[in-house]
Amino acid sequence: MNDTARLTAWVRGRVQGVGFRWFTRANALEIGGLTGFALNLDDGRVQVVAEGSRENCHRLLEWLRSDDTPGHVDGVTEIWDTPRGGYPDFAIR
Repeated sequence: MNDTARLTAWVRGRVQGVGFRWFTRANALEIGGLTGFALNLDDGRVQVVAEGSRENCHRLLEWLRSDDTPGHVDGVTEIWDTPRGGYPDFAIR
């Protein structure tokens, strides 16, 4: 059984200008096995796309919702999909 997933999360709150994308990348690399990116959006949110094992994507999502993130997260909206590939690593965009 192929238990890989694609997580797309939109993080709301004070998440720009506080190192949020850098810490998201560092956390994704620490979890391991994840590729994708973190991107600042024009409306103040950060978009996070992660592909890898469903378990590791859930671990990243739990971190995004935790009190360990920089800044202040007001909420996270996520969707799940099948991986599309094409990401060589986890990048900051």
